[in-house]
Amino acid sequence: MACSTLPNSNEDSLYERIGGLPTIEKLVDAFIKNIARDEQVLPYFRKSDVTHFRNGFIAHFCTVVDGPCEYKGDSMVDIHTGMDINEADFNRTVELLVDAMEKVGISYRQQNEILARLASLRKDIIHL
Repeated sequence: MACSTLPNSNEDSLYERIGGLPTIEKLVDAFIKNIARDEQVLPYFRKSDVTHFRNGFIAHFCTVVDGPCEYKGDSMVDIHTGMDINEADFNRTVELLVDAMEKVGISYRQQNEILARLASLRKDIIHL
């Protein structure tokens, strides 16, 4: 399992509504495939350990959608400092994530909820 889980008593959470951990795992796998095929953002990931990225992103995403996972990785600032991510590449990465959400059947309403939650991280990722 990609993340340690904690008890979750909120059955109406976004986590439950999107299909829980199986959907998150499929989403992250689709996102990784999108990145691998994208010449614009792939350079940011070339030196990444794919398994480490996958496990960390699953755990982080799970916490973002109020799932029972506990993210124990580095902060978004620590991860992205020095990567010199610009706004265009950030936006392209978001497009790849949206495409992955569509591929795994996450509804537009749920996608908007997820993107609203992730939006606060933008300032921690773009460092120019």
